[in-house]
Amino acid sequence: MATQTDLPPGFTVHPRVLPQLDRRATALDSGTIDWATAETLAFGSLLLDGVPVRLTGQDSRRGAFGQRHTVLIDRNTGREHTPLNSLGAQAQFAPHDSSLSELAALGFEYGYALARPDALVLWEAQFGDFADEAQTVIDEYIASAEQKWGQLCGLTLLLPHGLEGQGPDHSSARIERFLQLCAQGNMSAAMPSVPANYFHLLRKQALGAREGRRPLVVFTPKSMLRLKSATSTLADLTTHGFSPILPQETADADRIRHVMVCSGKIFYDLDAYRRAQDATDTAIIRAELLHPFPERELGKELARFPTDAEVRWVQEEAENQGPWLFVAPYLQRLAGRPVACVSRPPASAPAVGSAHRHTAEQGALVATAFR
Repeated sequence: MATQTDLPPGFTVHPRVLPQLDRRATALDSGTIDWATAETLAFGSLLLDGVPVRLTGQDSRRGAFGQRHTVLIDRNTGREHTPLNSLGAQAQFAPHDSSLSELAALGFEYGYALARPDALVLWEAQFGDFADEAQTVIDEYIASAEQKWGQLCGLTLLLPHGLEGQGPDHSSARIERFLQLCAQGNMSAAMPSVPANYFHLLRKQALGAREGRRPLVVFTPKSMLRLKSATSTLADLTTHGFSPILPQETADADRIRHVMVCSGKIFYDLDAYRRAQDATDTAIIRAELLHPFPERELGKELARFPTDAEVRWVQEEAENQGPWLFVAPYLQRLAGRPVACVSRPPASAPAVGSAHRHTAEQGALVATAFR
């Protein structure tokens, strides 16, 4: 990580950016690897393994939420410096800011990924909501090209997702739409809740069998980018691989009366409430991979708990949105009993337009999950 602070002579980084680079450089020792650091480590390790990495999107070089800074700009001269291209014997890292045209940009990246199966090619939406502007490419090529033409493509989509009071057009990557397109192993869809799983997911996508690599859709975080409880250690990156589920660590599984299954950032709200209420009879399982659904792993985890324990799926999205309608048949079959859904009521829009109302809804949803 020394390349993050080892700058060219005379290069002046903006004073707001430099502390982020310093924290990134010391994250390995401090055990506080955040999302941007885990991503940087994934990219850097792939480059050293000889895998080219191409990242494009609206403001992707800096990161839409000011988290990435893959390209540094001298505040005095405007000169650019890309630390990930200063690793030594490596493949090329190519980050680009695209135009404000999701359809054109995603279509180009799909073609680029077809031509470069040896590279990790990523397209990032500024907000996941904006991917709907490229729905034609998603429907006609990313989801169905293998079924129609036997055409495989390893393109990765990064779609920021999360209801955080930012309104209906900056909240949802429309998980339900992507999961509706998932069948026959045509693509993978994941919503990791820890940086280490994001790290392993990117490496798994890049280093998988390249002749059979398929598209990957990652529902990426926004507020979790800086959430102190959503960090990983170096051991999480070096001693484990990608975990399709993250189980609840509990000393006595026989005492569990309530099992919640969720995905994404809602876990942190639920876990905070569980700790505050000392709800030791409740276990929370995170589904990190949504498709292919981790039936074996989740079934094994559910089997640890009493057969009369209540099982619930909890999501922050509306009942007719998010993963629920896709995961429900799997959960019912694995649990062997009815599974309830705790969510916002069915809605035609992804989120409310008031931050105050959002906060009230979120608090009520979490409290309901524990009743």
